[in-house]
Amino acid sequence: MKSIRLGLVLTAGVTAVLVLVWGSGALVAAGLFGLLATALQTLARWLVRGVRPAQFEAFARRWAYGMGLRMLGILLIAVAVSVDPSVFPPLPTAFGFLGVLIPLLFSELQPVR
Repeated sequence: MKSIRLGLVLTAGVTAVLVLVWGSGALVAAGLFGLLATALQTLARWLVRGVRPAQFEAFARRWAYGMGLRMLGILLIAVAVSVDPSVFPPLPTAFGFLGVLIPLLFSELQPVR
């Protein structure tokens, strides 16, 4: 899948930049949350794959489930940072997730096939 490949490339790139900025302490947080963003975005995109926009009710419901998955990722950032801030420093964790998720969201503007 294109979104998985793009997500992995983005995860590697974002993680590398964050390690340059914050040091090796950002490696685990940025890498894990970049992979989480890739997984959640891929699942959200898969949810709307078979539904045509003409079936608005079904499309809207599945789109909302996808948004819920993305919000779950944000909640997991807060949980990880609260549980162990030494492993998950706040900024690298958030940038690792959002730095992958936002470009993947823009790539979703292309028609789903």
